[in-house]
Amino acid sequence: MLTKRIIPCLDIKDGRTVKGVNFVSLRDAGDPVELATKYAMTGADELVFLDISATEQGRKTMADLVLQVAAAVDIPFTVGGGISSVADVEILLKNGADKVSINSSAVRRPALIKELSEAFGAQCVVVAIDAKKIDDQWWVHLVGGKQATDLDLFDWAKQAAQLGAGEILFTSMDHDGTKSGFANEALAKMSESVNIPIIASGGAGSMEDFYNSFTFGKADAALAASIFHYGEIGIPALKTFLKDKNIPVRL
Repeated sequence: MLTKRIIPCLDIKDGRTVKGVNFVSLRDAGDPVELATKYAMTGADELVFLDISATEQGRKTMADLVLQVAAAVDIPFTVGGGISSVADVEILLKNGADKVSINSSAVRRPALIKELSEAFGAQCVVVAIDAKKIDDQWWVHLVGGKQATDLDLFDWAKQAAQLGAGEILFTSMDHDGTKSGFANEALAKMSESVNIPIIASGGAGSMEDFYNSFTFGKADAALAASIFHYGEIGIPALKTFLKDKNIPVRL
């Protein structure tokens, strides 16, 4: 049985780790290299590094900072933000990233998913989807949640998988930073509609929330930020809790 993964997320703005609520009200959470080192040493299965203002500011992900983080960790490391071409990914992989996460650029040009999958392998391509529930339907949002689209969450997830995505990173904008639990109903529906791993994101506030994401939400991995950054939950304790509840994790 495949183990469930615990993934801290480093949202980066101006070279610092930040965290907000519902994608706004950002506050400083520390030095990304220091945090990445701590997580790698305390049992994180992977890391996600998202340069959250790269797309909005029309620039590329900070490759130098990627190089520093990659040098500090020995676990798989996913990088996202401002990626729009094969050449962008080549630079990030050369600087130590193991996977890349694409979001707005994939929606604007879906062929990018296929291009990256063919160039680097599906296992390298994570399609991140930020969505908000409006009138009982989940709608995809772009540019760090600032731009609404008329794209249905589940339709887009299926299309991304068909085009060659290796994983989906689904963030519920409604749950982000609220510590009220993951969007398990939507996660379960997505898991049933695609045959690639789903990473749950948005809403982690307790150890029970992770358990629920793996059971009710059928997620393959769970990502969180503030509860790890501010020391509210330790990864070793979380994994022990999950193991005691018969969730397969790597200790």
